[in-house]
Amino acid sequence: MPNKYKLGVAGNPIEHSLSPFIHSRFAKQEKINLSYMPYRVEPDNFNEFIVDFFSDPLARGLNITLPLKNLAAQIAGNISKEAKHLQAVNTITKIDGALSLDSTDGVGFMEDLRSKKIDIIGKNILILGAGAAVQSILYKLVTGNPNTISILNRSQDKAETLVEKYVEYTSLGSCLKEDIHYDLIINGTSAGLTGEFIAPEGINLSNSTCFYDLNYSLESTPFCSWAKEHSSQVFDGIGMLIYQAAQSFKLWFGEAPSTEYIFQDIQNLNK
Repeated sequence: MPNKYKLGVAGNPIEHSLSPFIHSRFAKQEKINLSYMPYRVEPDNFNEFIVDFFSDPLARGLNITLPLKNLAAQIAGNISKEAKHLQAVNTITKIDGALSLDSTDGVGFMEDLRSKKIDIIGKNILILGAGAAVQSILYKLVTGNPNTISILNRSQDKAETLVEKYVEYTSLGSCLKEDIHYDLIINGTSAGLTGEFIAPEGINLSNSTCFYDLNYSLESTPFCSWAKEHSSQVFDGIGMLIYQAAQSFKLWFGEAPSTEYIFQDIQNLNK
């Protein structure tokens, strides 16, 4: 049997992560012998963890989740243009002894939109939240030729700071536009998973509006439950998770695995 590649996901908390489950399925499909483990890592210990992890000659790659993505962008390595702009990394690959740093969140998000036949070209988009989840997809959104993108956040100065980062894109703003119809509403707030979701007032929507929660859950999130009162086109972030994982796998092994059966495998976890 060939050597077992060492991979994993680092974050805190990490116990809820579905990444080990997904990558075990990818490995089985592609007949690659690997071990993919979750690692609970404190930010203060992150650099030491990275050195130790990749000191293993069989270490091939690592996924990074909250709250470590920004720290991962600061380690020594070849960083992609998108990850450098985001100053966030969710995939590290060891190639010929050197580390390559990438962000596959935006690719995964856009691939999931395509799979659901959601086109953003010329559309009006409302984003709720301005944290790490939103930041990870914003680069792909603003370069995807939408008509407008409005970012609302509880702390509006944080939204304004994020908008300033993309000052060359005039489609992006930090206030709600009550005179336009929003075609796509994206939730990136923690209310997507915990507590009651309370929608901002004045959102112009209809039953043709698509709703997308960057959070994922085996059950309906509070945001998705609210959205289902307004539209039949309501999705959570499980597709984004799967597609970004497939992109990470491609960076590690050169080929993207099939995602065809992963969705059903995850749904079966709740049975």
